[in-house]
Amino acid sequence: MKRSEFITFLGGVAPADAYSPGVCEALTLSKSRAAIGPTAPNTSSEDLPEIDAMAVAQPVSAPLTRAAIFLVVTINPGPDDRAAVRSFCADLPALIRAVEFRDLDAGLSCVTGIGSEAWDRLFGDPRPAELHPFREIRAGSRHAVSTPGDLMFHIRAKRMDLCFEIATQIMARLGGAVSAVDEVHGFRYFDDRDLLGFVDGTENPRGGAVIAAALIGEEDAAFAGGSYVIVQKYLHDLDGWNALSTEMQERIIGRSKLSDVELDDSIKPTSAHNALTTITENGKQVQIVRDNMPFGQVGKGEFGTYFIGYCRTPRVTEQMIENMFVGRPPGNYDRLLDFSRAVTGTLFFVPSLTFLESLNDDAPAAAAMPAAGSTLERAASPTPDGSLGVGSLKGKNRYE
Repeated sequence: MKRSEFITFLGGVAPADAYSPGVCEALTLSKSRAAIGPTAPNTSSEDLPEIDAMAVAQPVSAPLTRAAIFLVVTINPGPDDRAAVRSFCADLPALIRAVEFRDLDAGLSCVTGIGSEAWDRLFGDPRPAELHPFREIRAGSRHAVSTPGDLMFHIRAKRMDLCFEIATQIMARLGGAVSAVDEVHGFRYFDDRDLLGFVDGTENPRGGAVIAAALIGEEDAAFAGGSYVIVQKYLHDLDGWNALSTEMQERIIGRSKLSDVELDDSIKPTSAHNALTTITENGKQVQIVRDNMPFGQVGKGEFGTYFIGYCRTPRVTEQMIENMFVGRPPGNYDRLLDFSRAVTGTLFFVPSLTFLESLNDDAPAAAAMPAAGSTLERAASPTPDGSLGVGSLKGKNRYE
């Protein structure tokens, strides 16, 4: 079998025909144009970044699963806590492989994100170019809160017991070095719907468009193969929402509730959720990779959606959130926020697996970096005119 017929997994290689799209980014062992699963329609080879064997991305594009745990922790202030967390980061990929091996068909994956202040404390310079604390937004009664978070673990599998096991192992390994600040257990609801009754994530990119949307390229070469992720926990007023007519709900979301077909622009309000969260630049839609999950506690009357969005630059997701809360133009805000409120909000950087596995207690962060130019190549570069500069292709959903 040729080297180009192999693709990297979390800890080794497997024949390409054994690959499940999204388990890990399809970074070929030989330098070549990479694709994740089937190539997205209208995606040419020139739109895909070149990949070198030295960098392996975390599995940000893992397929939608039946279960997920979102775990956010802060690092405690002691000097030993910093060392413990650095050591843990280096060991985490092996820990995931050990739990994953119990059921290779369950699609277990775990993505680790690191907050802005935690990065400074753990690694120092150099920093990912666009890493910063989540930007709070206030507009009228609407509030996109900014909440603490040093490490984020996005755990996914077809089985909740595997998610629970890896979360348990993570917290046991970190011990007293961290304090948990948020933990959400998500579940897939019927045919990928949220608790408001609408299909969630229809316009996710797929195929090679995932790489273009989610993974950093030569615009920040030292951190190529990484990604940025923003998480927000939304709580819904289901009584108020369910009191609306189906037609009113559809106008707020911008889609038919039953068929999931997008409403025609002639009848869809400009304040519709899917209108405000569509970002275009130079005539192309700029995308993020979402993997939202419903969650709730019926006895407490808590019903919500955990939003999680990966992108090669946080500016795209931040623009979506600003459009929702402030409006486009200001005042033309997302009416979904009349029935949903954000109770958390945090931005993390997702380093490559190569970076994590290179860490040790003695090496500075710079020594753990792959050399510039040894990872993703020919990705879209930032533009000098202040634009987002992350053009992407409009993809279809990536549901299996």
